[in-house]
Amino acid sequence: MDTILPRKNNKNKYLFIALPLFLVFGFLVYSSVTKKRSLNVKRAEITIKTVENNFFEDFIVFQAKVTPLNSILINITEGGAVQEIYVENGAMVKKGQALARLYNPNTELNYMQQETAIIEQINNLNKSKLDLRNQELNLAKDLIAIEHDYLDSKNLYDLNKKLFEQEILSKNEWEKTVENLRFQKERMKIIKESVTKEKRANQIQIGQLNQSIAFMDKSLGILRTNKQHFLISAPLSGRLSSFEPILGKTYIQGLSIGTIDVMKGYKLLADVDEFYLNKITDGQKGTVDFNGKPIRVQITKVIPEIKSGRFVVELNFTSSESLNLQQGLSFGVKLNLSEKTKTVVLSKGSFYEETNGKWIFVVNGSKGERRAIKLGKENPLYYEVLGGLKAGEKVITSSYKDYKRAEILNLE
Repeated sequence: MDTILPRKNNKNKYLFIALPLFLVFGFLVYSSVTKKRSLNVKRAEITIKTVENNFFEDFIVFQAKVTPLNSILINITEGGAVQEIYVENGAMVKKGQALARLYNPNTELNYMQQETAIIEQINNLNKSKLDLRNQELNLAKDLIAIEHDYLDSKNLYDLNKKLFEQEILSKNEWEKTVENLRFQKERMKIIKESVTKEKRANQIQIGQLNQSIAFMDKSLGILRTNKQHFLISAPLSGRLSSFEPILGKTYIQGLSIGTIDVMKGYKLLADVDEFYLNKITDGQKGTVDFNGKPIRVQITKVIPEIKSGRFVVELNFTSSESLNLQQGLSFGVKLNLSEKTKTVVLSKGSFYEETNGKWIFVVNGSKGERRAIKLGKENPLYYEVLGGLKAGEKVITSSYKDYKRAEILNLE
């Protein structure tokens, strides 16, 4: 009889062989996934800085130009073509000094016509006033003649009265004498009243004529003054700037062709990036370097209008020291935004452009290890370190453009 032999099970055999292989493969995959990506970098190609425990102050630096404290524009009152130029740009001028002359034939003719019309009106008014004066003179002459007639009749009355009392003069002649005296008396009374009324009326008319003449004279004076506007004069004493008229060129009324800077003090004007608009206010103090010395300045005006991403700031010198300044000089203004405080600081560098201040490579021996950090305020020199770094540690601050994916830098 045949014996039945048990069949060998190869399943366990294959399992024992595959398990180690699987474990090795899993280890290799895990290692490849968890292994930190490294990159070899030459030390000469990077910048290494030491984290410091130092004084930090929030400040900004911007450029400002020296301008006169006060200026006045030179405006054209009457438009015309430039006929003559008497001074050059940059010259010191006195108030009322002639700067240039314009010419406009149409306006000149119009002024002449207006001047002729006004003079004619003034002459007519003066003639009317003269007629009233002559009328008064004629009334005065008439009054003198009437008074003379009255005196003659009075003298005749006195003489005839005596003759009548002596019965030398007839009654009929006496009655004529009495009637003549009464007539002359009444006549003189009426004429006097008329002359008085006429004089009063004439005085009122003459007063009105005088007012009209005065008004016309004033108009004529203004007109003649306006004619002088073709001559551009300095409104104040000072230095002439931005004054560049061109002979023959026509300038319209109201246009500004220059500025006079009053040479009594200077101020600073600066265009500042709009990023700092909410950080800058009136009264903030700063310094500028003048001939190697720090000079104190203070913000006096912030003009919040944004143009091309910038706004204007005015600053005044607060130092009592006399400064030999010139218009157009440029200064770097250091404006303090906070007081000095001692804290952990990190020198500024190009690394920030790639990391936005969230991580950095910390140098540990021959390696640079990636580490998360937290930065706070900044100034042109430092970042304020809020976490992730300690004073004395060394970090790489140069550009990370080629290292963004690396986690470890092998420094050679």
